Amino acid sequence: MQTPVPPVLPQTPQTPRMQTQILPPMSPMPPPQTPPQPRKTQRTPPETQKTPTPPPPPPPQALRADARHNRHRVIDAARAAFAERGLDVTMREIARRAGVGIATLYRRFPTKESLIAEAFAEQLDACVAALDAALTDPDPWRGFRAVIEKVCAMQAVDRGFTAAFLAAFPDDVGYGRLIARNARGFAELTRRAKAAGRLRADFEPGDVKLLIMANGGLGAGSPATAPAASRRLVALLLQSLSAHPADPPAPLPPGPRENVRGPSGPSGPSGPSGPSGGAASPA
Repeated sequence: MQTPVPPVLPQTPQTPRMQTQILPPMSPMPPPQTPPQPRKTQRTPPETQKTPTPPPPPPPQALRADARHNRHRVIDAARAAFAERGLDVTMREIARRAGVGIATLYRRFPTKESLIAEAFAEQLDACVAALDAALTDPDPWRGFRAVIEKVCAMQAVDRGFTAAFLAAFPDDVGYGRLIARNARGFAELTRRAKAAGRLRADFEPGDVKLLIMANGGLGAGSPATAPAASRRLVALLLQSLSAHPADPPAPLPPGPRENVRGPSGPSGPSGPSGPSGGAASPA
C-alpha cells in the first residue's frame, strides 16, 4: 500500500517585515530657567552729596511745654477779650488774639463754656478767699461789707464778670463746685450778720445777684470811670442794707467826676467836692 501524500497547500506570500528603527533613549527636559536679573550694585554717593540727617524729634517734655505755652496764651487772650467786650466775643476772635489756629483753641478747650470757666477761675478763687476771710472775721457785718466791695471791684474792671459769675455750666464740675461753695459761704455770712443785728432782716442771700447786676451796669460806661463809680454805688447800697440806717453814715467815696482834671487842676484841698459828690463852689 501506498502512503497517502498530504495535499500541498498554496503558500501565502509573506509580507515584508518593517524594520523598526531603534532610537537612543531621550534625556529628560531641563526645567525652564529664569533669565538672570541684573545685579543691583549699591553705589555710595560722594561725601559732598550726602543727604543731611534730619534732627531727632523733640522730647515729650518740650512738646508739653509748648502746649502749656499755647494754653496760657489762649487764656490770657480770652480774659482780655471778655473784660473788654463781655462773653459775646467769638472763639475765632480769641484765637486771633492769642495767635493760634482755631483748631488749636478747640483742642485745648472743646467748648466756649470750658474756656469761660478757665478764664474766670482766678476771680472765683478770689471770691472764695474773700469769703473765707470774712467768715473768720469776728465782726460779721464788716466781713459782709468786705465781700460785697471785693466782688464789685472785680466786676467794675471786667465786663464779662457778671455773666460768668451768674452763669451755671453743668458740664464743668469744678466751676459749679466753686459757685456752690461761694453760695454756701455767703449764705452763712448773711445769717451771722443778721444774728449780730447789723444786716437788715429782710435781706436774702439771693439779693446779692441784684447788687451784682446793678453794679454791672456801670461797665457800659467808660472803663476809666467805672471803678470810682462802682465804689460810690456800693457804699450807697451797703448803707441801705444796714439794720441801723439812723447811725451816722460814713462819708461816701468820691465819684468819677472827682478824677477829671479841670481848668484849675485836679480837685483837691483847694476845691473838694462835698460828700454828696457835687462840684465845689467857686471861691
